[in-house]
Amino acid sequence: MKLFRQLPVFLVVMALAGCATSPDWEVLEEQLSERLESLDGTSGLYLRHLPTGREISIRADSVYPTASMIKVTILAALVDRVERGELAWTEKLVYRDSLFYSDADITGELQDGATVSLDMLARLMTSYSDNTASLWLQELAGTGVAINAWLASEGFETTRMNSRTPGRRSDWEAYGWGQTSPREMAQLMVMIAEGRAVSPAASDRMLRLLSGSYWDGEMLSVLPPGVEVASKQGAVSASKSEVVFVHAPGGAYVLCVITNKQTDTRWAQDNEGYVLLRDVSRLVWETLEPDYPYSPPAGADRWAPPSE
Repeated sequence: MKLFRQLPVFLVVMALAGCATSPDWEVLEEQLSERLESLDGTSGLYLRHLPTGREISIRADSVYPTASMIKVTILAALVDRVERGELAWTEKLVYRDSLFYSDADITGELQDGATVSLDMLARLMTSYSDNTASLWLQELAGTGVAINAWLASEGFETTRMNSRTPGRRSDWEAYGWGQTSPREMAQLMVMIAEGRAVSPAASDRMLRLLSGSYWDGEMLSVLPPGVEVASKQGAVSASKSEVVFVHAPGGAYVLCVITNKQTDTRWAQDNEGYVLLRDVSRLVWETLEPDYPYSPPAGADRWAPPSE
């Protein structure tokens, strides 16, 4: 019953009775294509409905900046080291001022010499997207070289860590911290959700971590709050991105949308890229789950996380 956790009983009964309306995939693809084309910039999308295998790909294999979505790869390489016994998941680590990246981070507020556990850093990286914690974990995962080696071993051809990684300066200049395609980032989330990343137990822990995002103001904001969603968001001035694995009542689906070269570089809730993410997520939910309509209540936007 995991897919129906926290849903009202009558919705569960309806879903089990098989009353869902069959989605029109051709119309959905046309709507999504038109919406992406309206962006003043570039964008790509990958959607896959797991029960049916139906998918929609719109520039899904083009390379885009990951921004903070690269933290999913840090997490995977990190738990791989834990699985191999090279790190202990709950071991205590000593914070040093030399690790400081930003005063917007929770980890960056620690005093020199303070201790923090590895699993807490992973929580801060995935839920709050704490950059100080993430860069620290990048080193603990074996640096970008080890992260990229893990990705290559799992068959990922496009997704790579660029920052602080020897030999990838030109890629860093083009894409920033990391690079990926909508298809590959979605595939990584599916691997985790299906228990195929590192090990079933490691995947289970990663899925739990990715299911508690603080940054729920875009794709997550237009989904019913009772639906469990694993996600990771990313944002720099000219690029907005998000990947979600949605445990929908009619069957799980994965969706990844990435923008780049936006002319709208404002850090505001109505940034064109943020609006695109919300619109795409809404279109997909309304098409795949027509029996479970949802609209954010009036005033919901004032409770959203800040855009900077």
